[in-house]
Amino acid sequence: MSIEGRAATGRAIEVRDAEPAEYAAVGEIVAEAFFADGQLEAPDAVFYADVLRDVASRAAAAEIIVALADGVVVGGVTFVPHGGPMADIARDGEAEIRMLGVAPDAQGRGVGTALMRECLARAARTRSAGGAGTLRVVLSTQTVAHGSHRLYERLGFVREPARDWTPVPGVGLLCYVLEL
Repeated sequence: MSIEGRAATGRAIEVRDAEPAEYAAVGEIVAEAFFADGQLEAPDAVFYADVLRDVASRAAAAEIIVALADGVVVGGVTFVPHGGPMADIARDGEAEIRMLGVAPDAQGRGVGTALMRECLARAARTRSAGGAGTLRVVLSTQTVAHGSHRLYERLGFVREPARDWTPVPGVGLLCYVLEL
């Protein structure tokens, strides 16, 4: 499934499932975005860059969605529709969004919003297709990712502090939830 939209600059943004040939570009963009945003500064967090770059492993257990501008990969996200090994915090009836990243030079152009909207559309389809299906979409984000927080809140996500967690010392993650 592919959707198209317009970035803030007027350039068309294509959002679709990533192809294996694009995995390396997605991994580099996501890692670069996390570094640029200060999300890999904690002493025990740098190893996570290798995890962010390993898109092929994620693709075996989740959906990798890519955003392209003029045919060039400018962002990616991991969508976990039904739990499994890629789910960190999802519970029954919840889909999870993970590892969203937009190339620093493409930020502010609607790419992150387009990727998030595609995840939400996929979650909504599972709800309508099967009755109960997905009831909520959840995600974790670092406390320092203020731009990401604004994006999530603009899309209707709300903080759920009772589900905040710390995967490694020095890395506090905030939980956001969107009821479908």
